[in-house]
Amino acid sequence: MLLGALLHAGFSKQFLLNELEQLQLPGLHLEINPTVINGISAVKVNVTSSQPQRLRTLPDIQEILEKSHLNSEILEKTLKVFQKLAEAEAKVHNVDIEKVHFHEVGAVDTIVDIVGSIIGLHSLGVRHIICSPLPAGHGFIECEHGILPNPAPATCELLRNIPVYGVNLQQELVTPTGAALLATLADRFDRLPALTIERTGYGAGTQVLTNGQPNVLRLHIGEQLHVTEAQSIEVIETNLDDWSPEGFPYLLDMLFAAGALDVSLTPIHMKKGRPGFKLQVISDPVCSFELKNIILSETSAIGLRYRFENRQTLQRQMVSVTTQWGEIQAKEVNTPAGKVRYPEYEECRKLAEKHRIPLQTVYNEIRNSTR
Repeated sequence: MLLGALLHAGFSKQFLLNELEQLQLPGLHLEINPTVINGISAVKVNVTSSQPQRLRTLPDIQEILEKSHLNSEILEKTLKVFQKLAEAEAKVHNVDIEKVHFHEVGAVDTIVDIVGSIIGLHSLGVRHIICSPLPAGHGFIECEHGILPNPAPATCELLRNIPVYGVNLQQELVTPTGAALLATLADRFDRLPALTIERTGYGAGTQVLTNGQPNVLRLHIGEQLHVTEAQSIEVIETNLDDWSPEGFPYLLDMLFAAGALDVSLTPIHMKKGRPGFKLQVISDPVCSFELKNIILSETSAIGLRYRFENRQTLQRQMVSVTTQWGEIQAKEVNTPAGKVRYPEYEECRKLAEKHRIPLQTVYNEIRNSTR
């Protein structure tokens, strides 16, 4: 499915075939066909062999790869994927890694899937991979080892420290091969980041999913919008109904000094009709422990709620603006519609008081100024 998505996104079929010839796999036959699943155009890849394939061990696969003339970067990544896969299979079946006979992995289709996908990513210039959390079905699946729990034990081993979520399907949604590819190649597992999408590809799977959803893998390729500040944040909240807000300015200074990105205090009505406040602190996760301790020490809170969220921020910088009253600092923000300048209140207030002019006059001149 990953290889199909790469081909659908513009990876050259002929280039793939030329590169795979270096593996010298006897009888290799590759079918690349367009298809439509639930109205979505996709590419389906089928790999077959006209000759019987023997079971292969990790040393067998390493020998095939090392005898090829693949690009050194492609070869290195491919060997890492097979090594990770072999380690997982050896652990769950309690055998030596050198003696594992890979039923699925040793087959020619899996070799092509792994090598071809890495060639495709390299060919399309993909240098950073972010993958969504992975779906996990339930029940049991049938494979060469017999009836196994779903996901397969090797898949679970490969997905350690990787976020997954349960799906009410008794079908295999992530195979050991797919898990090995993602566990090796993905830089992180997260939601779709801020980026400019240049192309999208869909790779078709073989199964028909029983819940009716399309069995496709979607791949976005684009340029990530880089910002210098944290885009994965922690939101800390608590409700206070027995706390005096006169201590808020002091609390605010402490929170910002400890690394808070933003702090807000919102009036709310709480149980028994009592007025209260919702305190919300937005933080880089690395600062959250100290911030939580400050809230629990400086307020009447006896518990906190917190969650992790993604955010998108615009690039910005401080600039010096020349006005008829002198230099002043302003914030210049790069918006999709162009650059916008936001005056800093304290700077504008000082200028307005010094020259006895309306504050709004200072604001307007800065907004309309150019460098």
